[in-house]
Formats: sequence, structure tokens, C-alpha cells
Amino acid sequence: MKLPVVAIIGQTNAGKSSLFNRLVRKSTAIVAREAGTTRDNVVSKVNGQYVLVDTAGLKDPDDEFETHIQDQIEDAVANADLILLALDSSKYPDHNDKMIAKKAFKSGKPILFLLNKSDLGEALPNEEFLNLGAKEPIRVSATTGMGLNELRGKILAELKNLGFDTREREEKPDNRIKIALIGRPNVGKSSLFNSLAQKQQAVVANLAGTTRDVNRTEIRYKGQTIELLDTAGLRKPGKREVGIEKFSALRSLAAIEEADICCMLVDSTEPHSKLDQSLAGQIVDAGKGIILVVTKTDLEHRDTDEILDNLEYDFNFIPYAPVVMTSSVTGKNVTKIFELATQIDKARHAELKTSDLNKLLMDAVNSHPPAGLKNTHPKLRYMVQTDTCPPWFVVYGSNLSLLHWSYKRYLERRLRDAFDFGGTPIFFSFRNRD
Repeated sequence: MKLPVVAIIGQTNAGKSSLFNRLVRKSTAIVAREAGTTRDNVVSKVNGQYVLVDTAGLKDPDDEFETHIQDQIEDAVANADLILLALDSSKYPDHNDKMIAKKAFKSGKPILFLLNKSDLGEALPNEEFLNLGAKEPIRVSATTGMGLNELRGKILAELKNLGFDTREREEKPDNRIKIALIGRPNVGKSSLFNSLAQKQQAVVANLAGTTRDVNRTEIRYKGQTIELLDTAGLRKPGKREVGIEKFSALRSLAAIEEADICCMLVDSTEPHSKLDQSLAGQIVDAGKGIILVVTKTDLEHRDTDEILDNLEYDFNFIPYAPVVMTSSVTGKNVTKIFELATQIDKARHAELKTSDLNKLLMDAVNSHPPAGLKNTHPKLRYMVQTDTCPPWFVVYGSNLSLLHWSYKRYLERRLRDAFDFGGTPIFFSFRNRD
């Protein structure tokens, strides 16, 4: 069942991320948030009622707000069912606020105006925002929680008016493996999607997508149900950013959050871009399994070793990611993706014995003790696994603030050498025993 998408848009100083965190953390079930992480998600399900999206994370931190604001808003309004336009109530609306409101109204989507920071003494009256179209703004404060209950009620009321079922529901355990195809436009996602679906004899479901949704299909592979998510076809024809080809960041992020394993597609006929590395980094940060899929290998007879060397250099931060050389035209190595996905899914669910982990930790420390200050050194005493999907390990000890990042990487290498965690990121937390 498709959940409605609610997107928070607005300027960077309006407090969108704070409102997002307030709305999400108040919920009893945050199903799209990985346990134990500290990063701020941009996509999360709320009570199984709707998907909340914070567009703040879509802005390129290396560029000025004005450069990319239009693409950010276009992505949000094109994919959302309901728009929350956040404004800083302590500042008079400026040109950017007017432009954002105009984009939102032009979409024809229902809009809720939020006047954030309304708890401050310098908060302006509602009349100052009427020229934006905000006839009945909702006064809220992400800091104090003011007005958030009213906001939640109005969100559900608007979604109900749109015909969505807004009853709370728990996510049922799902044994499917969800594989998302991620990559730049024209990298071959749709071709691979069709090739993967057609290669299998048993297509158990074909879920029709829409222009706003991820295209999906379910197949069976060796008794395992696999759902493919294709994020292609969402970029508007002819729309390109300066220097890089435009892609639908919102849909890619949503697909990454929903998937268990992501196939990061790279074009064998083009050099890798920073956008490729950024997408791969988002997959890793989300704790998802990752496969590097090289596409269009039938179009250009490049040396395989050269391609692999370039991949190893450009994606050196994910040395554990398997690489598959594919061709959607000839079907080369297409089914190998399913085989790798089942192996990675098994690794993501692996639970290690505490005794085995502590033996590995002691061997690692004895072989290479951690460095510290002159009279103070970190002491690593024991390690436990606290989570799966992705695997998460907590190391207890003392003076762990002195532990160098390179030693943490050393522990990860030792863990990967001892146990099969190919294709999945693994995370560590270090806690002083006191």
C-alpha cells in the first residue's frame, strides 16, 4: 500500500530539520530510522501513516542556497502529496520565501504554512505573512514543542481529505529482500530493472508505478522473494544542473531508506563523478548493503582491469562492496546480482557470539596496542554486538576518547577478515565503562 508523502520545504534557516526531528521522534515507531545511528534522516515513516521528508538534506553544502533552491523545491513539490512550508516567524519574509511559496502554490498540492520559532518574543504577527498566501498559518516551535499536536492533527486531516487511510498501523515482518537501483540519470537503471525482471521465470507480482512513485516488481529467486525498486524516469526531460546531470534526489533518498540492499550503478563509458561517490556515501550512511554494478559493458571494449582500478580508487571508502560487470542488452552477469544480494542479506542479519568477538578484540589489541598520550592509553576491554541490519558493535573500555580513527578502521578490518561481512557496512560505538 502506497503511503502519502509529506515534504517540509523552506529556507535553510527556517528550522525544517528541527521540525522533522520533532515530528518523527514523537512517533512510537520510526521504521525507516536505523537503530543506534545519530545521523539526521531526511526520510522517515511516521506511525505507518505517511512518509515525512526533510528537504534540508538535499542541498549541496558546497553551493549557495540560491543556486539550488529551485531544484530542491521542484523535487519536493513533484513528489509530495502534502507540502509543509516552514517559515521563520522572527524574520520578515524575503524574496526566497516568496519564490518558494509561489512554487508550492503552482504545484496544486495542499499546503500548510508553519510559522516556526513562534515562542520567541520577536515573532511577527500573522499579517506579515499574508502576502505569501498564508491565510491560516500554524504557529509552532520545534524547540518547545508548541503547536505540534495541532500540526499533527492537521496533517492527518489533509491526508484524509486526499483519500488516504490515516489509521496507525504497525509494520509487519517482511521476509522480502528489497533491492534499489541507484545512480545518475541515463546510467541504465531502467534497462537493468527490465532485464532483472525478465530473467526470472516466476514473476509473482507486477506493481504498477506512477510518475511520482518508485517503479517496483517482485520476483522469486531460489525460493526467496525479491522486490526491485527502480528510481529512474523521474527527472524532467531537458533539466540539467550546471556541471552535473540533474537527478531526483528525493526519490533516490526515499528508495535508499526503504531498501535493504542498493545496487550503485556506474556507467562503464563515462568517468565516475562526485555525484556517484555522494550517492554511495548516502547508501553507506543509511546502513544499507551495497553492490557496485558496472553497466553498459557491451558498448565499449575497455580493459576490465582498468575499470576495476578506477573503481577501487574512486570508491576506496567501500572496499567491501562487491563489483559486478553487467550488460542489460546481453544479460551478462545480471542474475549474479540476485546471488550477491542473498549473500549480503545473510551478512546483514548475522549475529556473532560475544565470546568470539572478545577473542578477536584481545588478539587485535595484543597484535597492535592502541596508541595514546605519554602516560595515558586507551584500554579496550570487551566488545558486544547490539544490532543487525546493519551489524553494530559496541566496544567498552577506558580513555576511549584518545582512540585514533585509524585504530577503529583497523578493528573493522580485523572483524571483516574473521567474519563474512562482504557488501554491508558495519558500525562501531566506543563507550567508556564509567
